[in-house]
Amino acid sequence: MHFLNGLMPQHDLTYDDVFMVPNRSSVTSRLDVDLSTSDGTGTTIPLVVANMTAIAGRRMAETTARRGALTVIPQDIPVDVVADVIAWQKSRHLVYDTPITLDPATTAGEALILLHKRAHGAGVVVHGEKPVGIVTETDLTGVDRFTQLADVMVREMVTVPDGVDVESAFDTLSHARRRLAPVVAPDGRLVGLLTRAGALRATLYSPAVDAAGHLRVGAAVGINGDVAAKATALAEAGADVLVIDTAHGHQEKMLEVLTTLRRLDLGVPLVAGNVVTASGTRDLVEAGADIVKVGVGPGAMCTTRMMTAVGRPQFSAVHECATAARQLGKHVWADGGVRHPRDVALALAAGASNVMVGSWFAGTLESPGDLYTDEKGRQYKESFGMASARAVRNRTAADSAYERARRGMFEEGISSARMYVDPARPSVEDVIDEIVAGLRSSCTYAGARTLEEFQERATVGIQSTAGFAEGRPLHSSW
Repeated sequence: MHFLNGLMPQHDLTYDDVFMVPNRSSVTSRLDVDLSTSDGTGTTIPLVVANMTAIAGRRMAETTARRGALTVIPQDIPVDVVADVIAWQKSRHLVYDTPITLDPATTAGEALILLHKRAHGAGVVVHGEKPVGIVTETDLTGVDRFTQLADVMVREMVTVPDGVDVESAFDTLSHARRRLAPVVAPDGRLVGLLTRAGALRATLYSPAVDAAGHLRVGAAVGINGDVAAKATALAEAGADVLVIDTAHGHQEKMLEVLTTLRRLDLGVPLVAGNVVTASGTRDLVEAGADIVKVGVGPGAMCTTRMMTAVGRPQFSAVHECATAARQLGKHVWADGGVRHPRDVALALAAGASNVMVGSWFAGTLESPGDLYTDEKGRQYKESFGMASARAVRNRTAADSAYERARRGMFEEGISSARMYVDPARPSVEDVIDEIVAGLRSSCTYAGARTLEEFQERATVGIQSTAGFAEGRPLHSSW
């Protein structure tokens, strides 16, 4: 990355403070850009779902890996549950969605609770293992909630055979004017679900897969307790990446844990953080980190900077830490602070190999937790910070009442925030489409066909608040 006219900044910068200028380019199409990363995590697009309880679960892991990203399961989840999630993830199809399956005797009320767990809002009614109907939220609108699905499901289904070419499946669905179709084996068993959007995305994205061709997933551990035993169990369960995560990554306890895990030689990349300085990056790498997680206080759920004054503007933090890591042959992830696709591009230009996204993905249908409706009829999910009182309560559930109360005295982070679901982009796949479209275009402007070329060729300038405001679209006339 280069600064415009060679003007080095005299103060730290965040994403809003900078812009990119176009270079002479021979890249004629966004689709000529390869967004795969080289940090050993296997992502084919440079996105990681943050290891936050309100965001990273099995549905998120499946959906994002199918599009090339990586989800990190939080450290608060018991090891046996994480192992179950990993096993489930490894058994998912690389193209077909895992359908919501319902019994014909299931009531409309029961079905409505489940249907929003997939962005397409549909369930497959099965008898035994064979599909006998489709039911959507529209089919259940105005229906008595005790009505059985057998009485309201759509029986005239379009199905596609297992192994179907996705372009052919798209044409079949388009011709039949259907959004989705069950995928069936030769004996009629339900194999999965394919939507028109899913068929299209399957030609635009490459899934993030391990050496055996299974979808990838990461898992997080903290720095307290028997970390070696937990990390070993997660690696043996099949986690593809281990994230050693604590708010203050540049501390002796982190270095001890990293040294221990490196000696275990678990066979997976070790990610450690968070830090915001070159010295912190070097210390973590020398202790055993393959990737260093950068960011203190930029997250939407984080109050660290307001509570402690500790942190650093994210663009400068990523740039400095990435430079230090590169000198040692390692990588950094930019963790937090992204609000727009431009921010993802800038984080990568600054040197990150992947960008970790949290709250932006919290308001999607794939995030864990219930879907609520506010007084204005808008749908939302609840999110919370991982150092908040709510997260601390969850993390210390096995402690004594006194210890829980004592820990709860020192919270940092928002315990409850409404993350509204965008009606135009309700799925994490919709958000990924938006991010990737912007990032691919950024690469073409820079004249880069790969992320490595993008980091070499990106030219960045410094702007005023008015300059940033000038670039924002207006949704009504001035």
